Amino acid sequence: MENFVIIGVIAAVMVIALLASIKHFKGEGGCCGGGRYRPKKKKLKGVRFQKRFRIGGMHCAHCKRRVEETVNDVKGVAGKVDLKKGVLTVSYAEDVADERIREKIEKAGYTFERL
Repeated sequence: MENFVIIGVIAAVMVIALLASIKHFKGEGGCCGGGRYRPKKKKLKGVRFQKRFRIGGMHCAHCKRRVEETVNDVKGVAGKVDLKKGVLTVSYAEDVADERIREKIEKAGYTFERL
């Protein structure tokens, strides 16, 4: 009887771990908090130019959303991240110094490098 209880507990723990792993791979959980939160996309009127930056320290979809939201908080710019390449593309409708974007990215906990 005791063996069945132990086997049942181990099976329950394994099912919970499997479900958490599935959520992680789908981008719903993750190393940095995850969750189902989806920030609004920012659309700019009259994009004048774009720049690309390498962002270090991103590990999952939550990191991607956090970097995009951090950039989108700056007036006159919008960001889009390619997580696999670790590249942030910033579209500019106004002149904004790269340093301002760098400061916000680094404050969020990521590294920033101009390409």
